[in-house]
Amino acid sequence: MTLITRRSVLIAGTTTAGALLVPAVTAVPASATTGTSLTVGTGQTYELAATTRLRTLSIASGGKIVAPDGHSLTLTVDGVETGQALTATGATATLIAPGTYRGDVVLTVAVTNPVTYETLTFPFRQALYVTAAGVDRTKSVPAAVRGGRLTDTAARNVAITSTGECFDGVFVAGGTYTLERPVISLTGNGRCDFVGYGAAVVADGMDTQLVVDGARIGNKGVVRTGIVASGGANVLVKDSFVRTRNGTLPAGYQATVETPYMESVPWMLGLDGNVRATNLIGAGSAATYLNSTVFSETWGALSVEAGDGLKLTAINSHVGNTGEYGYGTYAIGDATVRVLGSRFDVGSYATICAGPAASVHYGDSTREAVAALNTELELGLSQAELAAVPERGTVVNSGRFGYMFFGTGTLKIDGGTVVNSRRATFLNKGQQTTITVDGSQGARLNPGDGTVLQVIELDDPGPVSVDGKMMNTGVYTEPTGDPAKDTTFDVTTAHTTDSAATFTSIALKGDFYNGMRTGRNLVLGFANSTVEGVISSSATRHRTSTIDSSNFYDLGIVTNTVQPAVNNGVIVELGAGSTWTATGTSYLTKLVLAADAEVRAPRGRTLTATVDGTTTAIEPGGSYTGAIVLTVE
Repeated sequence: MTLITRRSVLIAGTTTAGALLVPAVTAVPASATTGTSLTVGTGQTYELAATTRLRTLSIASGGKIVAPDGHSLTLTVDGVETGQALTATGATATLIAPGTYRGDVVLTVAVTNPVTYETLTFPFRQALYVTAAGVDRTKSVPAAVRGGRLTDTAARNVAITSTGECFDGVFVAGGTYTLERPVISLTGNGRCDFVGYGAAVVADGMDTQLVVDGARIGNKGVVRTGIVASGGANVLVKDSFVRTRNGTLPAGYQATVETPYMESVPWMLGLDGNVRATNLIGAGSAATYLNSTVFSETWGALSVEAGDGLKLTAINSHVGNTGEYGYGTYAIGDATVRVLGSRFDVGSYATICAGPAASVHYGDSTREAVAALNTELELGLSQAELAAVPERGTVVNSGRFGYMFFGTGTLKIDGGTVVNSRRATFLNKGQQTTITVDGSQGARLNPGDGTVLQVIELDDPGPVSVDGKMMNTGVYTEPTGDPAKDTTFDVTTAHTTDSAATFTSIALKGDFYNGMRTGRNLVLGFANSTVEGVISSSATRHRTSTIDSSNFYDLGIVTNTVQPAVNNGVIVELGAGSTWTATGTSYLTKLVLAADAEVRAPRGRTLTATVDGTTTAIEPGGSYTGAIVLTVE
């Protein structure tokens, strides 16, 4: 293997299966080296034809080492990928940075793995590249794989470490493969987590089945994601630990919602941060986390992005954020998100529901439920493995809200799920929702601020077009004045587009507010349940009237002033066995009671009601429509 100029012809090398971890090396020309050292001077460009081993590499400022067209070049020192840096902020290509590198220096020339996403193509480099035929040595960087054992169906006990930018650990692009007890540590920035450019593990393609068993993945850097499933891949992560920490955004980076260029979370979600622990994207992709720990510093732990038929599942796992802000799961498109028997310790939200047809379920990891998922998701768990999965309830601990909707979605909470949140359990930003909570097996909602469900207008200001790109420079400004009455909207009738929630066999303590200014009702149903609190239309006010990226944390936090509905009706149906203890003045537009249902005041206080200004007795079996005011004295 020789060092040649840019215009020279590629000299092909050969590698045997047994030589994967020790690349063959030939002499480097004396004109370029002294012994086993190579120096590249200022303004010089060298094209390396094949993998080369040295003891010292020196690159002066302005000097370059490149690979032939269709190939990539990766530097490892003592088995650690290093030195690589993006050529510019927002670029996709990398070069080895100027400097002096000493030790077991290997320059690996590999066939490129270009991945196109929307308008950009990313030239992937990875320690291991796997296809249905097994490990593809021409696209791998063997010098970055330390220890362990490799076969065409599994990698066991391998270690991969990177301190350069945009280097991936493992890229699986077809077939069935197992990563058993890998240790992967990537430090330094990635570039695009919508394809996993810079991720520890990527599984891509409809025929890709990847099992990650006993992994220890720890990354630090901008969009240096832990695990990415895309393109229809099916990934099972079990008994593993995945943690990502934020990096430093590159100089001149401008926050954007354009996904090929996005390197930080849009602050309009009420979040900050620049790395997610995982991502799920593309039609038909699935990712299941079983008995695993998955944490991001901020942003998000288990993320879902655009695609059809996406399935994200957490079973008996510990998920969350180590920093102040972040979410556990994200649901967008028609994604199905299931959380069973898991513990969530999150900064901001257990789940963000972004619609338009997302479905989310929090429940118990019963044997029946796990067995059904094993079949549906083709997890391949044996009967012994299924029997070893303990039955558990889910616990959510959130530093802000329980669940946030800024898109249409369905949420089901059942089993023994307990949701503890500092603020409202459900924050609905003006969206059509279907929320069902079944407390018959012990589910409980514990909102710290005393609000179970808060509906407000969407306070996401959206991006702003700057030089043709959608940038995160919008500003939310609180509306002033009273909302104008929409005479075409009926506040006394439930619509399919309303915000709906149903509660069964549960004791609730907290308030329900509809603070919409435009036409959307809050429709509440209670069956065999008790609720103690205010249920009312309201006027909301953020604690600051102007919100931008500097005070993003104020999004969603409002105070309520109860008042008659304008375009924000409140419809309440108290079903069989239900009781509402109204703790303060409440404004409704419709109230229906079953024959054994009751509305009452707290002990020692008196409840009075008016309907369209007329004092009215609220009795079991009654139905009332109009401007309903319940007053507690």
